[in-house]
Amino acid sequence: MVAYHATRSPQVDLARSRLGLPAGNEELSMKNMPIKNRIASLTFALALGTLSFGMSSAVTAQQAMTEPQVHSTLAGQGYTKVRDLKFRDGMWYAHARSANGKSVDVHIDARTGQVYPDRQVSRLSERDVHASLETQGYTHVHDVDYKDGMWSAKAENPAGNHVRLKVDASSGKVVGTE
Repeated sequence: MVAYHATRSPQVDLARSRLGLPAGNEELSMKNMPIKNRIASLTFALALGTLSFGMSSAVTAQQAMTEPQVHSTLAGQGYTKVRDLKFRDGMWYAHARSANGKSVDVHIDARTGQVYPDRQVSRLSERDVHASLETQGYTHVHDVDYKDGMWSAKAENPAGNHVRLKVDASSGKVVGTE
């Protein structure tokens, strides 16, 4: 509870009494206020809260990604054939084809651009993985396949040995060999 001490001028005491506020050294609190002033204070607080909520919603709408920005973000992450793009509940929703050719539904955070696919997808296509393996020194790359969030392939390593490779779906780097 906040204590409020008024100065002892007669004008202040008169104004406080007209407003229904305690005079002099009495504490200012809701229980000391007349019911009419309590209702007015609560109404003002609710109105202020409603205005601030409305302003925060407007700010959120202004900060949300635009439709072209969403298309650009998805393309940058390897998604193609984006369709049925809709905005609701603060998120963008769309159907798209991932880089590995799978049809997926995606949710995009309207403020950050973070993409949430409905299933694991690769940011790399089969061609990307093939090219990445060749630049890492592997030859005769074949049987490139995406499964359970990881690319696999068969190839010959720089020493000429036949190997099975596990490839990171984001970077294209070999993370395991057999």
